[in-house]
Order: sequence, then C-alpha cells, then structure tokens
Amino acid sequence: MTATDLPPSLLATLPGSSYTDPAVFALEQAKIFEADWFCAVRSADLAGPGAFETVRIGKESVLVSRGRDGRLNAFLNVCRHRGARLCTAESGTVKRAFQCPYHAWTYGLDGKLIAAPNLTGMPDVDRTEFGLTRLHLREWLGYAWVCLADEPPSFEETVVGAVTERLGGPAEIDAYGIDGLALGKRIEYDVKANWKQIIENFMECYHCATIHPELTEVLPEFADGYAAQYYVGHGAEFGGDIKGFTVDGSEGVDRLPGVTEAQDRKYYAITIKPGVFVNLVPDHVILHRMFPLAPDRTLVRCDWLYLPEVVESGRDLTRSVELFHRVNLQDFEACERCQLSMDSRSYTGGGVLVPSEHHIGAFHDWVRARLNA
Repeated sequence: MTATDLPPSLLATLPGSSYTDPAVFALEQAKIFEADWFCAVRSADLAGPGAFETVRIGKESVLVSRGRDGRLNAFLNVCRHRGARLCTAESGTVKRAFQCPYHAWTYGLDGKLIAAPNLTGMPDVDRTEFGLTRLHLREWLGYAWVCLADEPPSFEETVVGAVTERLGGPAEIDAYGIDGLALGKRIEYDVKANWKQIIENFMECYHCATIHPELTEVLPEFADGYAAQYYVGHGAEFGGDIKGFTVDGSEGVDRLPGVTEAQDRKYYAITIKPGVFVNLVPDHVILHRMFPLAPDRTLVRCDWLYLPEVVESGRDLTRSVELFHRVNLQDFEACERCQLSMDSRSYTGGGVLVPSEHHIGAFHDWVRARLNA
C-alpha cells in the first residue's frame, strides 16, 4: 500500500531505511547536525578560564572552552599542523593553553597559535590564520549552542522560533528564568535507537496511557492520547489531587518566581530541532540534549534544573527526578523496540501515523526537505 492509498485518517511515516542506512545517517550529519544550531554544553559546567568539554556534533569533535575574558569559545578539536586530535578527554581544565601531544603545537584559549617547535624560524606563518578553526557560538537558556556552518541559520528564527511556535511567544519561556537555574541532577542514557525515533516518541502521547502510568496519573489528559505539543500554547494540567510534578504526586520544591498563574500547575513540552527537548513545570525545568552516534545509537543527556537555593540547600529531589527518569526509561525502551524492526521487510515502506500523531508528519517533511536541499 502506498501513501496515496491510505485512508484520510492515516499518514505515511518515513521508510525503515531512514532509521538504519549508514548513508542516510551520514547525510543527516552533514545536512542537519553540522548545519544547524546544536545545544552542546551547559555554560555553568565550564566555570573558569581554561575549563573545556569536547562534544561530538555530526562527525566532528568540537572543543568548547572558556577564555580568559570569561567568554565561551568553540573550535574544531583538530591541530592545524598534522590533524591530530587536540583534546581526547571529555572534559577538564588547562592552565594557559591547549597543546597538541604530537608535535607540541600550542594554542591560546582564544584559539590563536602561540607556540610550536622552531616557530620563530617561520616568520611567514600567520598565528591567527593557523590557529584553531573557530565555530559560531551563542549562549541561551544557560547552554552553549554551536553551529558548524560557515553561515549559520538565524538563531532567532530557528531555535528561539521553535519556542515561539510552541508556546505562542518567547516571553513565555523567559518566565522560567532557565539561564539562572542550577543543575540538580544529570542522567545520561545510551539509547540503542535512531535519533528520529526519540524525537517522534517525545512529540506524541498516543502511547502515554500504555507505557506511562506515573505520568498519566500526574497529567490525566495525557491518557486521552493527545500530547501538549499538539496544541500551540497549551499546557497539560495537573490532576485535581496532584500537588506537584513528582513520581507520587506529592508536593515538589520551591516554585520558580517568574512562573505566572496561567502557567502554574501545568506542564509544557517543546521540541527544538534537531535534538533538544525542553520540559517546563512550575518548580523545575528538564532539558534533554541528544547526541546521535550511529544510525541505531543515540546518547541523551538529561538535566534537571532548579532554583540555586533549592540545590544548595540539599533538598531531597528524588521524587522530582524519579518521575521523568521513569518516563525516559519507558520511552527509550519503546524506541529500542521499534528500532529492532526498522530493517524488517514489513517496514520497508514505513508505517502510519494516526490523527493524534499527524503533527509528526511535519517533522518528517522537515527531515526530507533538509536532506533534499
């Protein structure tokens, strides 16, 4: 059966090969992850000059570090001499410079070439031109967003625009003061599934009544199969006897002071393509960052963010964290279950989307357009 043969209630999905073919994954790396803004590092994780993290964006290793002027910089993690990987550690701190362990070419925190064996005998070498390859970087919501493209897309139209499209305006997310929150918990998930599986799962709630008993207890409307993202500006309301966004519905922690009465006792979910989920509740924010590693493997870093005084006080956050940790485990198991069948002859032409999932079709259209550009 082809897409044109389907009844109006159903939409066709991407074909199975979109989730398994290494050539498709390589094209996605080049035309999506290396072309768009990528949420790479939490700014507060790089506390002082010389602090760095290395992250994979597309097929590239990227070095994000804090300079002496207090600003964050992003570079390709490649020595300009013979191409050696400059930093192999995932994170750390250097005192004054980054030095390649192969031939000792040395770069300042601003990326400029500052020393190399016999460099003084090569006066024609421009130390800026042969410095590290600098990448575009913007800080927003307390995170460093990096773009590898020579001419990046508009940050306001793509990243901020995704929030505006979902919530109805950028001021709606400002109320949560995310850039001023502190990290209460971070959990990493190594998911054996394609990155698109994870996005599709997060965007719909057709599965919620089946696999999310704790979540539907807190957000009863999710049991009806419609996710909050299905409606612009809509937040899912807490159940009448629910006191907080916790695994047992008990009271949470201190409410974020900027949250309005209209936003209180509601949950909002936002997808920022290609790989960020933002979850907003009155007393904390949960942010997922996806790092696609292979056609069938995705690393997901999930941060739970609270008011600094809540984290510093040592308050017990277990019940708060546990709710979405369970949701994550339930979702990722479902994604892995789907991934197992993506190369089945039964899924060669793909599957179907029911009406409450039709908005996922727009995501599929976006992927097709990017790959065909």
